[in-house]
Amino acid sequence: MADREELIAQLRTIEEQLRDLAYDALREAAAGDEDAKADEKKLNQARRAVERAIRALGERPDVDWGG
Repeated sequence: MADREELIAQLRTIEEQLRDLAYDALREAAAGDEDAKADEKKLNQARRAVERAIRALGERPDVDWGG
């Protein structure tokens, strides 16, 4: 059980890092960087996949972004 809890904690950290990177990319896209828009989309897709992994392990993510 402790191993699963540790894995969930690691996934939560990864989800948070992906969210931060997506916000950064969104800001860059708002400033006119066209490549950043595609990056933001990919980062959010990866973040949602991590959220699904957290749910699959029996835990709800800290933040539900509707993904």
